[in-house]
Amino acid sequence: MFQDQYDVIVVGAGHAGCEAAAAAANLGMKTLLVTMNLQNIAQMSCNPAVGGIAKGQIVREIDALGGYTGIVADKTAIQFKMLNKSKGPAMWSPRVQSDRMRFAEEWRLMLERTHNLDFFQDTVNELIIEGNQVKGVVTNLGIKIHSKTVVLTNGTFLNGLIHIGDKQFGGGRAGESASFGITENLINFGFESGRMKTGTPPRVDGRSLDYSRMNEEKGDEVTSKFSYSNLTSPLKFQKSCHMTYTSLEVHDILRKGFDRSPMFNGRIKSLGPRYCPSIEDKINRFADKERHQLFIEPEGWNTVEVYVNGFSTSLPEEIQYKALKSVVGFENVKFFRPGYAIEYDYFPPTQLKHTLETKLIDGLYFAGQINGTTGYEEAASQGLMAGINAALKVKEQSPLILNRDEAYIGVLIDDLITKGTDEPYRMFTSRAEYRTLLRQDNADFRLTPIAHKIGLASDDRLKRMEFKFNESDKMVSFFKETSISINEANPVLISKETAPIVQNDKMFKIFSRPQIDLVDMIKFEKVKNYIDLNNLDLEIIEQAEIQVKYSGYIEKERNNADKLTRLEDVKIPDNFNYENIKSMSIEAKQKLTKIRPVTISQASRISGVSPSDISVLLIYMGR
Repeated sequence: MFQDQYDVIVVGAGHAGCEAAAAAANLGMKTLLVTMNLQNIAQMSCNPAVGGIAKGQIVREIDALGGYTGIVADKTAIQFKMLNKSKGPAMWSPRVQSDRMRFAEEWRLMLERTHNLDFFQDTVNELIIEGNQVKGVVTNLGIKIHSKTVVLTNGTFLNGLIHIGDKQFGGGRAGESASFGITENLINFGFESGRMKTGTPPRVDGRSLDYSRMNEEKGDEVTSKFSYSNLTSPLKFQKSCHMTYTSLEVHDILRKGFDRSPMFNGRIKSLGPRYCPSIEDKINRFADKERHQLFIEPEGWNTVEVYVNGFSTSLPEEIQYKALKSVVGFENVKFFRPGYAIEYDYFPPTQLKHTLETKLIDGLYFAGQINGTTGYEEAASQGLMAGINAALKVKEQSPLILNRDEAYIGVLIDDLITKGTDEPYRMFTSRAEYRTLLRQDNADFRLTPIAHKIGLASDDRLKRMEFKFNESDKMVSFFKETSISINEANPVLISKETAPIVQNDKMFKIFSRPQIDLVDMIKFEKVKNYIDLNNLDLEIIEQAEIQVKYSGYIEKERNNADKLTRLEDVKIPDNFNYENIKSMSIEAKQKLTKIRPVTISQASRISGVSPSDISVLLIYMGR
């Protein structure tokens, strides 16, 4: 039935589990993916979309590292948008609407085509642990499966409890049972656990909606894609979303059900995602708002099922239905299923190393919502890193740890490990102090060489990245070295209401002005000829434009990152005793002892550890 010994067992086949299994198998590990239901691999439990603010950057990083999420998202997209294009490139974030059914299908097919990967449908109830080393898992059928490492990606299934109004019942997702045993098993080995909650909106029948009364939301005219590979292409045809609004009437109907809301009557005690609140939470917290946006998102090319983004709720189903019928365009709405909230177990991530391996049990890794995060992209990136590091551990090679100036993934993991979280953690661009360096357009420059070095990115991937890098670098050099005359430049500059030049100048200076874009530059014959002669594609041109227009910001941020990186090189011994430092604050000693930072830089990011505590620590270590 099974091999005698696996290198990596991945428990759970959500977005984290799929990436973990693919990464480990692609690194040559004998890998087993265990899931409760093979038909639900990579289910989009909430909204049918991938990417968005900061999340789009993460997906491009996953792709640059050799993960699958970007490829699957491209192949199953029904609409593409680049968000925040009105702002600087550090804020640009790609997002796609996805075909939910095709997304799960494509993930499964990609996994089935992955060598070294086996599958088994069952629930894991227990871990096999000897001493402080994981040795495998025990399934609900009582089957013992042995492995050198285990990656837990249990999502919302650990002791999952679903709430709809007065009703509550066990479940990890609508229509699926919860998972029991692992939480209790881990607590027995000394782990600390907690509870979190998330929610989802109703799904409705699109045939019952009046789209003529809503605002149509189209995709971008010029589409792009997530994957840097040549396996996918930008969308040629797109499906529209729509937007409508709640009203005071809708809010009044919802308020009448608050006494039966598990959020307000005390039945749900755990915290939900701050940045994705339920509709009842929104009208309670923002009582002065007369309306809230609702985005009506199709679930696929052909299905009539529709996702009501912005209407996440756990109110009684009859209240949900009555309120939605009062929304413009929803007067004749028919439900497919009501919204619900779900509570589940998680394990505070300060119990992990930066590799996502647990501190207590050797060879055991956590990834995804088990670590207190929310979102497909956050989960997938953790799964990828856990799968990579489990494989590298088996190979007895150095682990892969991404720094905060290398990737949003590095920021995400460092935030979790160093600061912990008591509410579902979601990534934002504001969390990254080096976001000008961590743009969505340069993820391949940053990460593909790393992926190639460990064996996840192919030679072809590396060559494509190097070609793009070299050609964009040549284009930047062209602007730096090529002069433009007063007579040629000034008509364009004056038409764009920016100061004319008084002497011939380099094109780099002209292009770096905020009023001047590539369309303006192509009006110059030398630029047009250069682009035509070299037959450059849009990605190369866009990369060169960013390097020209934001060179000062990029250089400044790189210098700041380099200064702080020096503290990453100052390692703290594993057995360092903080109690010996008399002049350090009690809170700092407690926090440092609990989290056990690896470097001075990590120690400085711990809440409650002051700059003076770090100074004392540096002096003490110097002695």
